[in-house]
Amino acid sequence: MRVALLSGGKDSFYAAYLAGDIDLGLMLVYEFPRPSPHLINLHKSVETLTNSLVNSVAILKLRKGREKEETIDFLKRVNAEVLVAGDVYVEDHLKYMESISREVGTDLIEPLWGLDPEETLIKEFRDLSLNALVIGAEERIKSWLGKELNTINIQEFSGECKAARVDPLGEQGEYHTLVTNSSIHKEAVKYSIASREDYGNYSILRLL
Repeated sequence: MRVALLSGGKDSFYAAYLAGDIDLGLMLVYEFPRPSPHLINLHKSVETLTNSLVNSVAILKLRKGREKEETIDFLKRVNAEVLVAGDVYVEDHLKYMESISREVGTDLIEPLWGLDPEETLIKEFRDLSLNALVIGAEERIKSWLGKELNTINIQEFSGECKAARVDPLGEQGEYHTLVTNSSIHKEAVKYSIASREDYGNYSILRLL
């Protein structure tokens, strides 16, 4: 069983694509003070994944303080042999995934690890002809909230991120995306914006 950690966002999408042959997409739901843009738009995240990368998606709601234990238990129950994740340079994330993989007994594949963020951003859009809607954004790049990133505007977006001192990949959570179409999609994800919710200096879209 090859399991990929997926959110519906561009980086985990690209990592799973590079790893190939994914049997199950796993969406982990954490309890955070500020809701995740992917959790708020869970229905659209599942739709985009089953339209492209996987036939099956499992949603695992994790209890606070037991996140690691419950993730390990689930992976053991589905007999996971390979675990795919989309980390790029945050060492704590990698160590956490390595620890989970050791305890489960899986191979860990991190296709994006150590790659240059700006080069990776451009490459993932070009390789897959991605369209990705910005569904959450910090104040520094709020002008992109609700806009679709694509092969035409991705360099402009990257340039504005650098000017605002934002990681172009958003690896620190500076923004989040929902992949709405790609060269491997059966059909594009249709949506409409229902509302915008503000949490301090971070804004999130709720989609229909």
